[in-house]
Amino acid sequence: MTRRGRSVLALGVVVYLAAWAFGSKPLYPVAAGLLLAVAFAWGWVHLANGPFRTHRNLGEREHLEGDDVQVACAVEPAGLLPPPAAALVERVGRLGEQRHPLRRRGRRLAITYVLEGVRRGRYVFEDSRVELTDPFGLQRVSAPLPAPGALLVYPRLVHLERLFSESGVHALEGRRLLLRRQTGFDLHSVREYERGESLRHVHWRSTARRGQLMVKELEDAPRDEIAVLLDADAATVAGDSFDVQVRAAGSILEAYLRHGRRAILVVNSERRESQQVHSPAVDSRRALELLAAAEPTGRVPVHTLMSEEASPAARSLELVVVTARVERALVDRLVQRALSRRKAALVFVDAPTFAGAAPQREPALLRLQAAGVAVAVIRAGDDLAAALEGASAVEAVHG
Repeated sequence: MTRRGRSVLALGVVVYLAAWAFGSKPLYPVAAGLLLAVAFAWGWVHLANGPFRTHRNLGEREHLEGDDVQVACAVEPAGLLPPPAAALVERVGRLGEQRHPLRRRGRRLAITYVLEGVRRGRYVFEDSRVELTDPFGLQRVSAPLPAPGALLVYPRLVHLERLFSESGVHALEGRRLLLRRQTGFDLHSVREYERGESLRHVHWRSTARRGQLMVKELEDAPRDEIAVLLDADAATVAGDSFDVQVRAAGSILEAYLRHGRRAILVVNSERRESQQVHSPAVDSRRALELLAAAEPTGRVPVHTLMSEEASPAARSLELVVVTARVERALVDRLVQRALSRRKAALVFVDAPTFAGAAPQREPALLRLQAAGVAVAVIRAGDDLAAALEGASAVEAVHG
């Protein structure tokens, strides 16, 4: 019962008591009418409340950040009476509660509403229900609807003709290597030397410890060519800076896929998620879903992830780090990687500029460039495609 319904019920009781106390017969019909109205509303609403079959449509095309998203919902009531009035109420992720009146279309109650300018993200539909009310608003009941799942809004990627890491001094002697060795050998265990085996496989440390020849047991372990590491550090977000990081990581990954490169996307968030991308048809869709749902929840520095031998970022043949924080430990890791002839690149998103701050010079970026690590800098207002293709990279690094 609504607040209005309780008020009408209380008024009916008061009028009835007044009619009885003062012996006023004209007040009896008024009291009876008020009480019957409440009873009639209660009966209609509860008889109309029954199971609801739900039909939803979020459109066939993919939704990109900034798009208007149409949400169509139709419900088929199965109560004993048709609902007098109904509204669809549901919570759509961080967009909050959506409340829209349902219109009758034959046997169905339907509504199509628009979510305007939706940002990238995964929006879970929660607490979906139909609220039934009588025409006077005296009674209200809620009927829960099945959970409709989630709405995915993908990042708006840019098409890259080339990458900043594949030009100039970073092009590996002027050649773009589209095919690289995709496997590596990992040390599995050591065992005793067998006659006739090559001495190149001797594990000298174990040999010295045991006093007999021991050889390395190697297993062929597949390695991803390229790891795109998205740093989802919770402490570096300013304005739309993390969304730009996501667009940059996705655009770079897409560019490598067009060249037939094996890759893996690693998100350094609280959950540390990753997705291998070997098949453009299937894996790229999963990678986009991971990017759509990525949130800046990371607490562990990105250089810590790079130092873990079992991590995909450390095992990859090439590495691209997309971050908004350049720490000395990260620079040391990237320089060490470059000196060991393992290609590394850094995309630095200058987060403070997205909050209105003036660009600041980063001396660490100069050290990276001097060591042969390709660097791209993105600031608020920059053309993302131009920055990732290497336009004015030197000027950006020098501030």
